[in-house]
Amino acid sequence: MATIPTIHLNGTGFTTLRDEYAAAYDAIDKAIDALAAATCNGRDFYTQGGSTYYQARDERQAALDKLRDAHQYVGEVLAGICDQQR
Repeated sequence: MATIPTIHLNGTGFTTLRDEYAAAYDAIDKAIDALAAATCNGRDFYTQGGSTYYQARDERQAALDKLRDAHQYVGEVLAGICDQQR
């Protein structure tokens, strides 16, 4: 899925790429944990109609799926960068 940058003399250095992608990976991991820990309870939507909670739950799941996709992408790039360490 991910296109891996090639480490070479005219490009961004290995350490910079590794550290930047590692920071992104960690930040997305924390975002996933934070969103998963945020309350999504039917009692908070009951005055808005019967299906509102289910809509909110589906939207939340879609957001978590996107974060997990981003986490996987960044992880693949990070692994590809690390595989080039010399």
